[in-house]
Amino acid sequence: MKNARAETVLQILRQALAVPKWVKSQKDPFETLIVTIISQNTADRNTGRAFENLSKRFEITPEVLANAETSQIEDCLRVGGLYKNKARTIKQVSRIILEKFHGSLQPILAMPLEEARKALIQLPGIGPKTADVVLLFSAKQPTIPVDTHVNRVARRLGFAPANGSYEDVRKSLQALYDPSDYLTVHVLLIAHGRRFCAARHPLCNECPVSMYCPTKGMWN
Repeated sequence: MKNARAETVLQILRQALAVPKWVKSQKDPFETLIVTIISQNTADRNTGRAFENLSKRFEITPEVLANAETSQIEDCLRVGGLYKNKARTIKQVSRIILEKFHGSLQPILAMPLEEARKALIQLPGIGPKTADVVLLFSAKQPTIPVDTHVNRVARRLGFAPANGSYEDVRKSLQALYDPSDYLTVHVLLIAHGRRFCAARHPLCNECPVSMYCPTKGMWN
């Protein structure tokens, strides 16, 4: 039974890969949004450095960033890559939140899940993953963001269709787990993808859930 296997995998990953303490703390929605924009196609280390640069130079609020010089935002994000596009997106999103939502994401986050997702995705440069990250981490909404690690691990474990879309993977995972575990599932699948189930040369012989993986050894 797939649900039982999925639950067993989660329990093993809980023991093998500790959930970071910060995961349990409530995140400021706007900061989460900005960090996630910066993280697009960028390594975690560089994302952290870029956000640190930005937060040292500016207060991370819609009003401040909407009125900041684009070139100054670019300078802060340069270490993270795609800095011109991201600076422009941050300016545009900040201005919309300031003008349309009075400088707060709370009106969006208070909406029912699907309405909130749609409202976030309508913002410039915001895709489903970024929307889901904000909703999960800052509003405790029941959704599982699907980044490259979650996508890869879910498919290899047979928890999502091999050729499914973002929504196929998200909904497949959500059907397997209790909503109270969605955040843990998201974080642990990312950690597992980084530690064991890499895109190239995964460590199948060291993998703690290899006995439950239908594709073990296929990616070496």
